[in-house]
Amino acid sequence: MNMVINTLVWSALTLAVYAVARHFYLKTKRWYCSPLLLAPVVLMVVMLGLHVSYRQYIQGTHWLMLMLGPVTVAFAVPIYEHRALLRQYWPVMVLGAFVGSVVSLLSAWLLARELNLSAALQLSLMPRSVTTPFAVTVSDKLGGLPDLTSAFVIVTGLCGAALGNGLLRYLHVHSGVARGALFGMGAHGAGVAKAQELGQEEGTVAGLVMILAGLMNLALLPLVQAALQAVH
Repeated sequence: MNMVINTLVWSALTLAVYAVARHFYLKTKRWYCSPLLLAPVVLMVVMLGLHVSYRQYIQGTHWLMLMLGPVTVAFAVPIYEHRALLRQYWPVMVLGAFVGSVVSLLSAWLLARELNLSAALQLSLMPRSVTTPFAVTVSDKLGGLPDLTSAFVIVTGLCGAALGNGLLRYLHVHSGVARGALFGMGAHGAGVAKAQELGQEEGTVAGLVMILAGLMNLALLPLVQAALQAVH
């Protein structure tokens, strides 16, 4: 009975906090008001105030993590809906997703090694540049910590959404496809939301590149595992 109550309470609270944070973000359009940032902060404050352990919280919201599987499959829907745009720009999108995936995985691993982080942290940091459903899968297969990977994904997305527009202006990038690709590859979900503010083309391309990057990370997984085994 206690397990049922725990699940109902924490699931309802998590969804409610996220909904309120998302409403606030849509009103303000400020990156620091993103539900990806506000919701975890509010929930952490509540947990600390009520002396609730992380394990208790995860037990109460475990079904939300189980939804990542269907969410990953659902990514096929926007690819189909925007297949015309994908056919038009597929060489650029696929090549960009491939290069971006290789660079993000390699740079994260090299940075983690330079900082002398533990093996678990290194593996958890590597898939930080893809959206959560793909990132936690890659992290788990590599032997990382999926929960920690989720945190790295959020930080990466928020930083990309906050700094991306300024970087585009500095580099004088005006192409809608290029702008969308940068946000989709560099900031995944948060980047897609930011790209949609710039225009429909930017938002659509960002969403497609985000999905392609996730699929590319999964495709590269066997090679990454083999490379890590060779290094160690």
